[in-house]
Amino acid sequence: MPLWKQILLGLYYPATSPYRYWNNRRMAANGRAPVMVVLFHRIAYDWANSWTTHTETFVKDIRWLKNRFEMVSLEEAQRRVGLPQNDKPCVAVTFDDGYAVNCDVALPLLIEENIPCTYFVTTENVLHGTTFEHDTAMDNHFEPNTIAQLRDAAAAGIEIGAHTRTHPHLGRIVDANERYDEIVAARDDLQDALGYPVRRFAVPFGQHEHLSDEVFRLCHESDFDCVVSAYGGYNWPGGDPFHLQRMGVDGPHLRMKNWTTVDPSKLLRIKRFSYSLEQAEPMMAGAV
Repeated sequence: MPLWKQILLGLYYPATSPYRYWNNRRMAANGRAPVMVVLFHRIAYDWANSWTTHTETFVKDIRWLKNRFEMVSLEEAQRRVGLPQNDKPCVAVTFDDGYAVNCDVALPLLIEENIPCTYFVTTENVLHGTTFEHDTAMDNHFEPNTIAQLRDAAAAGIEIGAHTRTHPHLGRIVDANERYDEIVAARDDLQDALGYPVRRFAVPFGQHEHLSDEVFRLCHESDFDCVVSAYGGYNWPGGDPFHLQRMGVDGPHLRMKNWTTVDPSKLLRIKRFSYSLEQAEPMMAGAV
């Protein structure tokens, strides 16, 4: 985050804190407490890119969250979204991509603190040890997780999720076979290698333009329990438990605090992605 944005956020957050406090109490009293899902990528002792959180910041983030929210699994988050009411705000922790460095501090901390986590990985990288394209484009060559690391994490209680085969822009894929390979076949290859069921799917990049009816339909038909996006929305009781919206909180501690205390400006700006699971009817021969 650029310095000028950090300064503005540093002024905006305390200025809106009284309203946040009042609004969060009101929502909880009315059974409308949010079900929030935060997203991290890479936790390391550096600031290599915008999707890296410094290790000390991550430790601060996790302890701050644990002191203020109920920390839940994605499965529990789905359950609460499916209920008509939720009277206590809660947070689920997720990761995308699958960086080996996360096994140094991040995952051990979550395991030690008994904080549930769903860890989404791209199949090609963790099976073959290839670096992520978005990193090599910046001349960074960070090691991905190995299957052995993921098995150990799963044995310790970390849920492993699917994140496609090669981390593509799914919104641009028009070929059904390619889409199937990236989502379903990649999931099957991952769970075969792990010996562990993979039930949830994270859309790469996760913005509106990366989502589509075809992606949601394929995941639903292929027995995924959940699809998660990453455009920053909040989940509310009585909503859709199949699609959970996530907020990317990589970077400064204040960004995470701003999101999870329910930023009033984001409530106005962020629109939920709508999808349909119904197949479009084929056009009749000769129709104009």
